[in-house]
Amino acid sequence: MKKILSILLLTLIFSSCSEYQKALKTEEIGVKYDVATKQYDKGNYMKAIRLFEQIAPSYRGRPQAEKMFYMYAQSYYKTKQYYSAGYQFESFVTSYPKSEKVEEASYLGALSYTKLSPRFSLDQIDTYKAIDKLQSFINTYPTSEYLAEANVIVKELREKLEKKSFETAKQYNTISDHKAALVVLDNFIADFPGTKYKGEALYYKLDSAYKLAENSIDSKKAERLTNAKTAYLNLMKYNQGSEYKEKADEMLAKIETDLKQISNN
Repeated sequence: MKKILSILLLTLIFSSCSEYQKALKTEEIGVKYDVATKQYDKGNYMKAIRLFEQIAPSYRGRPQAEKMFYMYAQSYYKTKQYYSAGYQFESFVTSYPKSEKVEEASYLGALSYTKLSPRFSLDQIDTYKAIDKLQSFINTYPTSEYLAEANVIVKELREKLEKKSFETAKQYNTISDHKAALVVLDNFIADFPGTKYKGEALYYKLDSAYKLAENSIDSKKAERLTNAKTAYLNLMKYNQGSEYKEKADEMLAKIETDLKQISNN
């Protein structure tokens, strides 16, 4: 009995492979469509893609085209080919705006771009694109079942951009380009007024302002020390219990000593 079952299984496998290989070689697009659909239903998405690729150019306008292009896009998504998935879902939405699948396709198209968003330290072009696509979906389908999930993802992507911006600004302080650090940190605080990194940004602004003043020529030192003192006051105004308070107080003491010395001179 086991041998019979094994033989039947092998027969089915070879039969399936043979059917697929024949479909790849035939000129009959109806056969390709039928076999591609079978492969899709079985979860053999890469095989389905190969057949969909062959028939897609000549399938537009046919009765089964809507279903075929939906499966085509889904196959790319299921195999994590997100650039192609995003393109195919967007094409589907444009071509079949009255389809019952259009809302889902629009969401999955936007979601494809989120899958391409890299870790925060890398270039964030795809993150910006993902936010634009998701926001467009949210605006178009404000009552969608996917709305809550879309909003969560947008929030996460924006937090990634926020972290990227903060780490970039902080880097100027780290490499001791303190003049540039002050500009970039100011821009960060203005761009993200409610950021969770505000306390750190204010501290690094103080640190850069203080170090810039300490290394200034005499004609600019008093003004820059005064600016550093203002940076200290802004940090304390934001959070008197800052984890950086001890270091900030040490800087303030040196700032006031230097200002007093300049005043006496």
